[in-house]
Amino acid sequence: MSPFLVMSLLFGLTFGQTASLCAPSEYTIHVEKRECAYCLAINTTICAGFCMTRDSNGKKLLLKSALSQNVCTYKEMLYRTALIPGCPHHTIPYYSYPVAVSCKCGKCNTDYSDCVRERVRTNYCTKPQKLCNV
Repeated sequence: MSPFLVMSLLFGLTFGQTASLCAPSEYTIHVEKRECAYCLAINTTICAGFCMTRDSNGKKLLLKSALSQNVCTYKEMLYRTALIPGCPHHTIPYYSYPVAVSCKCGKCNTDYSDCVRERVRTNYCTKPQKLCNV
């Protein structure tokens, strides 16, 4: 364990707060369309990490504002578009995806985030793969 992580945990335990470790992280998205000949592997960044959460056993006794379920989510993001190779002319060969510029701990917004941890790995290719570095 790194010295920074150990010191952050000790500081957090001492003062009742734990340092946020929420930051952009490298991630590979695999994209394919049924009509296209290839699967595209896109290297991008997503928000990932630890955020302080407060949850009480006495939920019914507390106001909802006293409970906090924070997740590592986008503070600033931009969208990029990639071209999926090997698509016929009648198919739209473009795929737009988010790129995390900066992250924050906050409420999960289902408009642009998947707020449930995925249990089954579905991010893979079934067709020959091409790589897109962005």
